Amino acid sequence: MNKAQLIEQVQKALGGETSKRAAGDALEAVLSSIAKGVKKGPVQLIGFGTFKPISRKARTGRNPKTGASMKIKASKSVRFVPSSALKKSL
Repeated sequence: MNKAQLIEQVQKALGGETSKRAAGDALEAVLSSIAKGVKKGPVQLIGFGTFKPISRKARTGRNPKTGASMKIKASKSVRFVPSSALKKSL
């Protein structure tokens, strides 16, 4: 499912009077709120899952083309842990 399809699903869930623009704005508001919240710490959505910020340490890797070793810098990322309810629904 891509973003446009997700907007259509949100529009259907909100009812026939809701425009695609309003559904898109609602989706953008949720996604930006999650992005801002995960900067401060975990964002837990009961029944769906948890978005957790993680830090990756610097490490040594290999260039797959040449086989030469290279240093990979430390970085930050986000990990999603699905809830048990979401896992059961699959």
